[in-house]
Amino acid sequence: MTATIIDGKAFADGLGQKIAGTIPAFEEQTGRRPGLAVVLVGTDPASEIYVRSKGRMARKLGMVSFEHVLPETTTQDELLALVARLNADDRVDGILVQLPLPKGLDSLAVIEAIDPGKDVDGLHPISAGRLASGLPGLVSCTPLGCIMLLEATLGSLAGRDAIVVGRSILVGKPMAQLLLARDCTVTIAHSRTSDLPAKVARAEIVVAAVGAAEMIRGAWIKPGATVIDIGTSRVERDGHRKLVGDVEFDAAATRAGAITPVPGGVGPMTIMTLMHNAVLAAHRRAGLPDPVIFERED
Repeated sequence: MTATIIDGKAFADGLGQKIAGTIPAFEEQTGRRPGLAVVLVGTDPASEIYVRSKGRMARKLGMVSFEHVLPETTTQDELLALVARLNADDRVDGILVQLPLPKGLDSLAVIEAIDPGKDVDGLHPISAGRLASGLPGLVSCTPLGCIMLLEATLGSLAGRDAIVVGRSILVGKPMAQLLLARDCTVTIAHSRTSDLPAKVARAEIVVAAVGAAEMIRGAWIKPGATVIDIGTSRVERDGHRKLVGDVEFDAAATRAGAITPVPGGVGPMTIMTLMHNAVLAAHRRAGLPDPVIFERED
């Protein structure tokens, strides 16, 4: 068996076209375009690249991008004051504060200060609570992208056995909630899970989100299972640095029915689901119906 490769880049490109297609009607009805504010504190090179790419994508799709780059010396009060101004700015529909923040700043306090209606990262406790309660809200970007890929690959997920390896508030927990909401039977595994290979081997859907290079071995994968690999790690291989996921890809691909590669799988979806959330937030703030951007094919 050779697994079908789930092409996250191609899917994200298609999603981007649909997002861009919602902008003209929104502008006609509101007199403005959706606005996304991205806040970067400090000069972390990776974060700088992410912020630039998010702003560039927002503009490409027809939105307005507000980029705030603050010095490393920014205080907690100064950052919270900026968030308060963005909350009050009617041009801004979505606010994303790039994490991690420099030492000395309280990330949780900053996240809690964001208006939940503008929380396009889906990290506010109210956003998490609405997800757990089955209420509409903004959902964390990476899990949202994963659920889209799963539904595009499998159609209905109802009744399937799924395992999420990883329990972070960023990915693992919201991923499990999204699967539960689609009537999967969900196991959440973590560093203290006993006999992890046996638990993975029972699952029809495996979502790997631990950040440990190739920790999930290919031999663990149930034949025909669908594997979503969220992890990214750089390893030395044949004298070169290589990007790998949490799953032993080559071995898993001989057993799985479908699998995301690293890179090119989940990664491209994360930025596009951020754009999806910004457009969704804009419509909700304007009192307009949710735009139809993604519909699974059963």
